[in-house]
Amino acid sequence: MKKLLYFLILFIFMINHNIEAQESMLPYREIPEYPSDFSPGNLISRMIDGLGYRFYWATEGLTDDDLTYRASENGRSIFETVEHINVMSNNILLAPDAKPFEKPKNPPQLSFEELRTLTLKNLKAASKKVLGATEKDIENYKVIFKQGGKTSEFPYWNMINGMITDCIHHTGQVVLMRRVSGNPQNPNVNVFLGKTRE
Repeated sequence: MKKLLYFLILFIFMINHNIEAQESMLPYREIPEYPSDFSPGNLISRMIDGLGYRFYWATEGLTDDDLTYRASENGRSIFETVEHINVMSNNILLAPDAKPFEKPKNPPQLSFEELRTLTLKNLKAASKKVLGATEKDIENYKVIFKQGGKTSEFPYWNMINGMITDCIHHTGQVVLMRRVSGNPQNPNVNVFLGKTRE
């Protein structure tokens, strides 16, 4: 009986350790060190990094009850808000390569953890793409939407005041809604320093 109990405790420890390891592998637990200069690409990269850090902690530790919470009958739930942020993170990732975003007709049904992971990885990859970019590079970035046979194209300015800023806005909504649902964000999050006290 003691051996069985020992193996059960060891098994639970290994599961918890694996979950913690996966969590620590996600980007934006902390905001990266800032770049060495204020070039255009570095500024945009830092905006994306700030979003990534905020999103990481806004979505860390959400429960099933939190995910179904909505502030009003017609408003998005926290889960639906995370889905929306994920869609925009795809746009943020594609724009530096001037690739179109085309919403799939039958999008896959992703779990919250899958959405969170994909969003954080999209933001990290987008930040790396723009890091060090020059003004001339950014002039070639395009926000492109494709739906059926129709394509709409916009300059990167629309990405800054559109998707990047909108994602920050919706991340704030997640922070507010999770507080109302009874599971506030970690109080040790410091968005100014980009670090969270353990």
